[in-house]
Amino acid sequence: MKGMCCIQAPCQPREKYKIETLMSQITDAPSWDRFCRWYTEFPEIGLAMDLSRMNFSNDFVGQIEPRLAKAFTAMEALEAGAISNPDENRMVGHYWLRNSSTAPSEEIRTAIDQTVASIKTFAAKVHAGEIRGSGGLFEHFLIIGIGGSALGPQFVSHALAQAGNDKMTPWFIDNTDPDGIDQITAKLAGLLEKTLVIVVSKSGGTKETRNGMLEMQSAFSEAKLDFANHAVAVTGEGSVLDKVAETEGWIERFPMWNWVGGRTSETSAVGLLPAAMQGFDIDQLLAGAAACDAVTRTCSFAGNPAAQLAAAWFHAVEGRGARDMVILPYKDRLALFPKYLQQLIMESLGKEHDLDGQVVNQGITVYGNKGSTDQHAYIQQLRDGVHNFFATFIRVLKDQSGTSIEVEKGITTGDYLDGFYLGTRDALYQKDRQSITVTVNEVSAFSVGVLVALYERAVGYYSTFININSYHQPGVEAGKKAAGVILDLESKIVVFLKENSELAHSVEAIAKGINAVGEKEKVFLICQHLSAQAERSIRKTASSSLDSVSFQAV
Repeated sequence: MKGMCCIQAPCQPREKYKIETLMSQITDAPSWDRFCRWYTEFPEIGLAMDLSRMNFSNDFVGQIEPRLAKAFTAMEALEAGAISNPDENRMVGHYWLRNSSTAPSEEIRTAIDQTVASIKTFAAKVHAGEIRGSGGLFEHFLIIGIGGSALGPQFVSHALAQAGNDKMTPWFIDNTDPDGIDQITAKLAGLLEKTLVIVVSKSGGTKETRNGMLEMQSAFSEAKLDFANHAVAVTGEGSVLDKVAETEGWIERFPMWNWVGGRTSETSAVGLLPAAMQGFDIDQLLAGAAACDAVTRTCSFAGNPAAQLAAAWFHAVEGRGARDMVILPYKDRLALFPKYLQQLIMESLGKEHDLDGQVVNQGITVYGNKGSTDQHAYIQQLRDGVHNFFATFIRVLKDQSGTSIEVEKGITTGDYLDGFYLGTRDALYQKDRQSITVTVNEVSAFSVGVLVALYERAVGYYSTFININSYHQPGVEAGKKAAGVILDLESKIVVFLKENSELAHSVEAIAKGINAVGEKEKVFLICQHLSAQAERSIRKTASSSLDSVSFQAV
């Protein structure tokens, strides 16, 4: 896109942080000079980036410059509509979602704008009671999805919730664990008539989501309620789910496009619809993401926080995943941010092959916990144990919307929280543990949008650094296929045991009976699981050895 890669006129706080300055001598110990060299504020998005606790060499920025230039060019092409997911022959367009004017065609621009408008209209009608459940006004909504179809909405819901002020109460089914589903249905007992169900699956064939939907359909049926009158689909046009929703007459259907991946879908209907249901300002969420996108189009290390993040990652992990990334948000509202980033980063960067087909086994392991909780959990190891990580602190300047009491003279709980962050940062640095600090002014719809966009773009830049396709997930698809093979094997086992129920059968006999002599381990494990479910009527005989254990249909 013309003009996308132009360096914006720097604002005053950024003025002195030129590349030449960043490349100047770094002292071994923390100092004000070092902090000034590696700290950058981006007031237009309420963000600051502190790289002063990274042990960059003096010429690091110069060394990384060729990769930065390549990444900026690749990002420009991606946003212009290039096929940036070559394996699936797809464009990658999650950036267009928050500023449709950047989309490469009028068709896409119209689709984005119409979807946002329809979400707002739908939410307003639900909140006003114009769209109602069997018991009147919808007071609850249930998201059924997995991975990117749930993690983003969960993170945003937790970050922006206002007790007593939210329009509706959110619930989530994000697994195919029957006990977990039972817990949700139990909590919703007596509330289903006032519950809106949002089923999210781009393909419509995701088994975990399908299973959760079927479980809830059963729960609605048992409550003598029509599920279709409570159901909304977010899915791809023409998908299995789309056809089910249309055939059964669900309340509404919202689109998912093939140019938006699940892990980058928070600013699509996947994330915007739940946010609107809960009553959040989705315009501000989109505005924050769009503003961050604009800042991170700047083709300079000093002026681009996403490029700074990507470069810091490249340095910390030696361009090959040599260290883990520990995300430490010092704010309860951001407690789910590490979980959200875990999928975004690991699913995007964890690849066996690069774009040239070479085996590279790339990736960065991500985990985290909120501060100061982490200081009573794994900070001990981070400081004194194996040195296999770098930390990212997420700092929030504004403590709370109201005022805080003093827990000591002149000291509030927020002062303690910030003190623990600063102390932990120093404690790690004393042992040569590197860290990044990302600071936002407050937790708001705008700042959450900023954080989502910041890390999406950092992932995009880093993927170019290491020459991988960050927008496909062959490992995930392989896992799904493998699960299908297991379930097919289970079906054969059940049939065999029922047709030969007069006797108990060893694992070897079962394997031979279903022509799976090379799968005895799987046969045992499947039978073991079946025998633990009373309703499956499969009995396991007690035995001191696996060779003599047997199973029988009863």
